[in-house]
Amino acid sequence: MRVLVADDDRIHVRLVSERLKRMGHDVVAAFDAMQACMSALRSPPDLVLLDISMPAGSGLEVLRRLKTNTKTNLIPIIVVSGSADPKAEAGVRSSGADAFLPKPVDFDRLDQTIHQLVAVRT
Repeated sequence: MRVLVADDDRIHVRLVSERLKRMGHDVVAAFDAMQACMSALRSPPDLVLLDISMPAGSGLEVLRRLKTNTKTNLIPIIVVSGSADPKAEAGVRSSGADAFLPKPVDFDRLDQTIHQLVAVRT
């Protein structure tokens, strides 16, 4: 499975990418909102891990663009955010996110969430 990891925190991207690669996934990284959109539209991934706070546009904008584009609207998107706002999860889910995980990422929960989303799609 090809996974797009979109986050401006390069350490987070590296840690998550290493975990996903050990799980057997191909990983593509994007470090801002514009890169994330361009990458997803150019070569749609099977799954997106998306941060909300990024330069060159917000993750919410990326989420909305991908969920309203016929080429990408069925791609599962997991929002990964360090937001302490208790309304953050409800906000991203109402914008189309398939799941929400807080930072720092619990890798067991990430694995479980990915498996659940993939099982729903197959």
